[in-house]
Amino acid sequence: MHQLYLYQPKLGQRVNKLFDLINDVEKQNSIRISTSVLNQVINEAIAIVQPPTDKGKRLKIFYGTQCSKKLPTFVKKINDKELFHFSYERYLVNQIRKEFGLEGTPVRIIVKENKKE
Repeated sequence: MHQLYLYQPKLGQRVNKLFDLINDVEKQNSIRISTSVLNQVINEAIAIVQPPTDKGKRLKIFYGTQCSKKLPTFVKKINDKELFHFSYERYLVNQIRKEFGLEGTPVRIIVKENKKE
């Protein structure tokens, strides 16, 4: 990850690196991920760490898609919102960050229940 302390305002040193960092973050912020590639990453993440269960009921993630490019936002269709714990959401966000290099931009996940299983 890039270091933000590179710029020294009094001397103007490394200001070019600051602008390179800004450009990198802008590229990350406007990335478009196809639904098939996103679902492949999600399925690989699920294979590594199984979704949580509660009282014998397991979280099922049916699919995910990107709904917004600026501030990468992903919609996930799941079976039960109550089972989608914040720690598992954070795990999926970290897997998406790692796979697509989204280090400098926020990543949002919106979950929607799919009542038809």
